[in-house]
Amino acid sequence: MEAKTCQSCEMTMTEQAHFGTNADGSKNDEYCCYCWINGAFDDWCKDMTMEEMVENNIRFVLEFGKAQTEDEARAMLRESTPKLKRWAAV
Repeated sequence: MEAKTCQSCEMTMTEQAHFGTNADGSKNDEYCCYCWINGAFDDWCKDMTMEEMVENNIRFVLEFGKAQTEDEARAMLRESTPKLKRWAAV
């Protein structure tokens, strides 16, 4: 399966379980299982601002070794997050 990136939180989705669900129960290939449930953004992120998403995701960037410091992670996320479908129109 080709890896996709969640267009809300940037999670890499590599298996079916990672994909969100649409209202009809089908898999959604744009959003992950944490962000998109039953055809809508989940409560934890539905009212988040883009900056709040950036701050939320710093820990994952560090955990997966994509940056060495919080400042590096924040800079990376501030560059990439606005390019995601959910945030591009904001």
